[in-house]
Amino acid sequence: MRKLLAIGAVLLFASGPAVAQGALGANYNEHFEDVDYRDLEKADASWVRLFLPMPQVDRGPVAEHGAVRTILDAGNRGYKTILTLKFPYNRVAFPKVDSAEFAKQLARLDAVLPLVMGKVDILVIGNEPFIESRKQDWDANFNEFYERLARRVIAYRAQHCADSCKTHLYMGALNHIERPAWRTPATERWLSFVKTTPELDGVNIHPHIRAIEESRAFLDYILPRMRPEQKFLVTEFSLVWWWQANMKGPVPAAFADKYGAPRDARNWQIIKAALETPFPKPQWDAFLAQSPWFENRKHYLANQMKLFRDTGRLAVATYGFKQGSSMSAKWGPEKTPWLLNSVYAGRTVQPNADGSAAPNYAWIDDFRALQRK
Repeated sequence: MRKLLAIGAVLLFASGPAVAQGALGANYNEHFEDVDYRDLEKADASWVRLFLPMPQVDRGPVAEHGAVRTILDAGNRGYKTILTLKFPYNRVAFPKVDSAEFAKQLARLDAVLPLVMGKVDILVIGNEPFIESRKQDWDANFNEFYERLARRVIAYRAQHCADSCKTHLYMGALNHIERPAWRTPATERWLSFVKTTPELDGVNIHPHIRAIEESRAFLDYILPRMRPEQKFLVTEFSLVWWWQANMKGPVPAAFADKYGAPRDARNWQIIKAALETPFPKPQWDAFLAQSPWFENRKHYLANQMKLFRDTGRLAVATYGFKQGSSMSAKWGPEKTPWLLNSVYAGRTVQPNADGSAAPNYAWIDDFRALQRK
């Protein structure tokens, strides 16, 4: 079982339950099946994050859901854990508070809380609420929906876990704060609720951006709108939109010549080839290292973590840890290249001799080093 160490500024402990200060962990999103403790050990990771799509609670016993089983198993093995509760309504009208659909969500919540409260270290209410709803639904009902869910969680913790409870509560992630159109009255109310609800430790953000400078807008927006003692989570962050902007660019000529790719091949086509027949690690590394749009940003993880940590208010950040099945499905020139973020390239690179995933050269060393700072 792993032991959690307080090293430098990475982990500081307040009185009562442990609260991370500036930690970096592994994010798997919904892909609980990708959690491989060999990968986590090799990366020196101490934190694991998953999300649970709440409609899936209806499929059978909640205790048997893979996300619940895996996050609890990780905790039992000594890892610190984050579980996000996801309520997706991006393709349908948002339910009215006090409707039958809202009652269904409360019932799902009531089924999950007894299993995870007091066991996970951080519980996040809402995954990406603004993305997982339609813009026309960002109204007072939208805010009240999530506020009532939060109060339900707070009440359950107070009744069943009390002051000794290890589970800290955060409100789910804000997206696209670098864009003024996403700083709406609903966003303002979201942060006002966080600020005026003492049982909440803070808010979560997801800065998926084109350039690291854009992440400052997130911090400049949220930090003045929270109480000074509140912190922020960053359970997802990346340069994915920069990767996307380069998918239709030409493959490096030296790479094409060495590995027999057509000189007029596009980057997305090389990735497609790697997904269909995983490359040896040196070949995948060469493709990325010879691509200036990637190589010149190979220290993004370290640079972004410094920016977050310098605020003194980062609780935990978790970075995309392993290429998941949703990242490679229906691959094409318009596919969002989330898989380039991953610390472990389990789908584009041939596995190690023991069957474990090979790391992406750009991220693994900085990920390890960030555990020690």
